[in-house]
Amino acid sequence: DKGTKMTEFWLISAPGEKTCQQTWEKLHAATTRHNNLSTNSKFNIPDLKVGTLDVLVGLSDELAKLDAFVESVVKKVAQYMADVLEDSKDKVQENLLANGGKDVLWKWQSKHGFSSSSLDTVHFLFKGVNQIDNDLKARASAYNNLKGNLQNLERKNAGSLLTRSLADIVKKEDFVLDSEYLVTLLVIVPKGNYNDWVKQYETLAEMVVPRSSNVLFEDQDSYLCNVTLFRKAVDDFKHKAREYKFMVRDFQYNEEEMKADKEEMNRLSTDKKKQFGPLVRWLKVNFSEAFIAWIHVKALRVFVESVLRYGLPVNFQAMLLQPNKKTMKKLREVLYDLYKHLDSSAAAIIDAPMDIPGLNLSQQEYYPYVYYKIDCNLLEFK
Repeated sequence: DKGTKMTEFWLISAPGEKTCQQTWEKLHAATTRHNNLSTNSKFNIPDLKVGTLDVLVGLSDELAKLDAFVESVVKKVAQYMADVLEDSKDKVQENLLANGGKDVLWKWQSKHGFSSSSLDTVHFLFKGVNQIDNDLKARASAYNNLKGNLQNLERKNAGSLLTRSLADIVKKEDFVLDSEYLVTLLVIVPKGNYNDWVKQYETLAEMVVPRSSNVLFEDQDSYLCNVTLFRKAVDDFKHKAREYKFMVRDFQYNEEEMKADKEEMNRLSTDKKKQFGPLVRWLKVNFSEAFIAWIHVKALRVFVESVLRYGLPVNFQAMLLQPNKKTMKKLREVLYDLYKHLDSSAAAIIDAPMDIPGLNLSQQEYYPYVYYKIDCNLLEFK
């Protein structure tokens, strides 16, 4: 039932008992005994070179920072995908999690490019994700620019008749052009005042050409009308028109200018369409890359933390749990019962955050077993 599945995963580890297989079987049995508290799988982490304790403690801190950074980039890519897909936000999920998310988690295998030195791996992961972050900034800025310019133009072509662009509305034949004496004005007439206009316009000033007015366009509130008159009567006409709430719009018919506007609009619109496909593909690929890097970081954290807690030789089993929403509390209790023996001081602090010297746990709930949350809810865009 999809409703009760969380898109939250718990990555935990516990020491190997007689064998690591036995640790796995014990966990699996315990969580499935009570009507499937979680869906589980083994999470294989390759053996890494273990340095000194100091190196591991340092690494634990580095990884905490890297974890936060990679998570922020994963989120940014996901969020930008949602922005770019404007109208089809419902597609974001499939674009993101088709090749990231759950599949990556379940299919995680030890073949993922770990170098044997965890420090090299950390630097390598940081470099890769940093590159994605920088590329995202550059691509987003270029695309947003284009989108912004297009929106400005679209805004120019909308809005009230007093301000909007008239390039798509008026035609050459609506004007008397190139006449020494005559000029055509554009007037915005409120719909309620239209009868007045028809009655009055020829007499608002001297020298108005009779029957020279037509309605060229209407929006909800007003008509756009033309009227032709002698140039020298223009000021008089404007003045008089205002008394009747007829607004003469400041407009010179200029074919070149209007053509340029239209072409610019088409150019931007074509550019945006051209960039859209490649951008979405880039976001998909790099979301997946960043997500896999994030899982790498979690795996490294589990490794380092397990060695710090359970000691050497390296002997632990990492496991990935997908809790069921309704029974999370129960799952915590079952895990606690399984592992409380690992930690004498844990008895008092189930669910209490606490500091342990040398372990960077203040940011995170503390349990007697190693625990990291992988929260795919960050990628839900409603």
